[in-house]
This record gives sequence, C-alpha cells and structure tokens, in this order.
Amino acid sequence: MKKCTSTYPVFALALFAFSLAPLSAMAQQKYDAGATDAEIKIGNVMPYTGAFSEYGATGRAEAAYFRMINDQGGVNGRQIKFISLDSGSDTNKAVELAHQLVEQDRVLATVGIWGTPANMAIRPYMNEHKVPQLFVAATDSAFDDPSHYPWTMGFQASKRTEGLAYAKYILRNKPGAKVAILYARDSSGQEWHLGIRDGLGAKASAMIVKEASFEYSDPEALDAQIVALKNSGADVFMNLAVGRLATRAISKAYDIGWRPLQFIPNASLSVAAFLEPAGLNKAAGIITNARSKGWLKPESKQDPAVRAFIEWMEKYNPGASIRDANNVYGYEVGETLVEVLKKCGGDLPRANVMKQAASLDLELGMLRPGIRVTTSPTDYQPIKQLFLIQFDGREWVPIGN
Repeated sequence: MKKCTSTYPVFALALFAFSLAPLSAMAQQKYDAGATDAEIKIGNVMPYTGAFSEYGATGRAEAAYFRMINDQGGVNGRQIKFISLDSGSDTNKAVELAHQLVEQDRVLATVGIWGTPANMAIRPYMNEHKVPQLFVAATDSAFDDPSHYPWTMGFQASKRTEGLAYAKYILRNKPGAKVAILYARDSSGQEWHLGIRDGLGAKASAMIVKEASFEYSDPEALDAQIVALKNSGADVFMNLAVGRLATRAISKAYDIGWRPLQFIPNASLSVAAFLEPAGLNKAAGIITNARSKGWLKPESKQDPAVRAFIEWMEKYNPGASIRDANNVYGYEVGETLVEVLKKCGGDLPRANVMKQAASLDLELGMLRPGIRVTTSPTDYQPIKQLFLIQFDGREWVPIGN
C-alpha cells in the first residue's frame, strides 16, 4: 500500500505534465534572429552624409516615430530597437552595412533603406538570406516583383505611375506643348522617361522636342544641359532630377530666363530641403505629385490626424523642419511597419513578418482620403495612387484628382 500511495502522485504529476505539454507548445512564441520577448531589432541604411544627405531626415523621422511607440509600451509589449546606419550616399557602403545589419546586428528585418541603386544592390543578398527588405525608399516598379524577390517590398507609387500622371496632365491642359525632358542616365531616370513617353502615346514624338541625360556624379555638366533644353524652344520642362540636382536645375532654368511649365519628381518636393535652396520665387508654378494631406496651413490642424502628426513633430522630432516632407514620409513608413508587427502578434519568424506585410489594407492618418496601403502575395506596391500638386511660391496646393 505504501508503494502504491508513493507512486501515485508521481504518476499523476507526470500525467498532468503530459496533458499540459500540447498547451504549452501552442503557447510558445516563435522567433527568428532579431526578436525576443522584450525587443524587436529593425535595421535601416540612410544617407545621413554625402550628396543625398537631405534624405537623412527620413531616417531620423522613422527613429522618432519608433521612440513614440516605445514610450507607449512598444508593439505587443516589445520595444523596437531601430539600428540606422549612415551610407555616406555611397551604394557600395550601403551594401556592406546591410550585411552588417543581418550578420552582426542580427536584425529581424530592414525598413525604408534609401535609394534605388542601394536597394537594387542589396536585394539579392536579402532574398538569399530570407530577411524582409520592407518599404524601400525607392519608387522603381522593380520593387514590386514578389515572384522573383519575395523578401523585398516597395512603398509608394512608382516612377512609371508618376510619368503617366504628368503626361495625362499635359495632354489635358497643354495639348500643344513642346516638351523637354531632363533625366538621369540610369534605370530610375529611364523609368520616369518611359512613363512620360507612354503617357503621351502617339503624340510623344511630336511633343517631345529635346531630351538630355545626366550623371549624378557630374553635377557641373547639368548647367549646359539646361541651356540646351531651353534653346529647343520647349515650354514644358520635365525636370526629373532628385535632390540637390533638382534644386540646381530649378535655379539654373530661372536664372537663364526660361519660364516653362515645370514638373519635378515626388522625391524632390520638400520645400525645406530642395525648394528653399533654389529660391521659392524660382520654384513658383512647379508641379509634382503627393499622396499625403497638407499640414502647413492653420486650418489643416482641424484634422485629428494632421494634429497628431504636428504634435509628434513637436515632441519627438523637434529639431526637424516642419516644412520638410521627408518627415511625413518617415512617419508613414514607421506607422506601416508598426501595423505589420502588430499583426504578427507573438509569432515573429521572418516569414510571418513578410506574410503580414503582404496582407495589408490600411488607411494611414496622413494619407489623403481615397489613398490606402494595400498589399497581397502578388502585389508588393503598397501605395498605388497619387494626386498632383502645384507650388504657389509658399506651399503646395492640390490641382487635380
């Protein structure tokens, strides 16, 4: 009897433990490198210095957004550790830093890495190692290619969409235009260029009177290209330069007395970073595109989402210019990534991060009504719509649907 009574509790305990085993297995949370019960590591590469340093504002905005989220308790109880490294505007260095983020810092995913050349160079490595390369800060349609690169995802509308929208506006509002196109001698410049040509359709050969290409590595050569475009007699100027070269082209065209209807890429729309250095009077009348609500007019603060953005800027990003659109971009990317991580819950292998990123349907507060973030396993272009805006010498004003 003593033997029976002494073994019964042991047997019962073992049986109890066995009965709990499936439940505890189900309760276990799954992680890949970069995720724990307390933390999620997210990597980023930005040009904080060098020729494209103005875009470093985006990385600082993303860091500020994650600080706010951490102050609010993090994502599902986990703090976001945002590791953002400076590429110095050097594509080769960006590739090295991406390797460092994966192999040394062991991030769960990267988000918002800046620039087409850098992201294109990094993409094969990220896909080989199955690390999410999310919401790249580049608008080439090549980043919407889940069948070949299932671990790389774009974010905003593509350069082709931009080009088509500009062409449509010209055909509708200036059908007799003589168009001059300035574009970079790379894949990004070609995509804008082809989007405009396709948008003009059968009229392209008659309407486009001059084209000129340039290299970002040779900014001094840009001035002669602007003069040649002016001398063509064009009254529409497609200034498809990014960053400081867009600024230079705006200023040069004005200084030589050329006053065409001018278009610039969305990437160059920041008033603080690119228009003010050119001269606001020189930028008056320029058209570009946007996806976000206006936030500079006092009446815009009536919108709770705009008010929340401004309050966030004041508290978490006070050193940044409120007139710099790069801050809105970083805010939107940060918000989108947080939604992805929330959807993951406690299941944080990289494959689930990618799965959740590919099943989004979000209405971000700062996006204009009608523009949503939507993805699927066959659609890696989260934002597909845009609207046109024109600079009135002080701020951007919507001019179309």
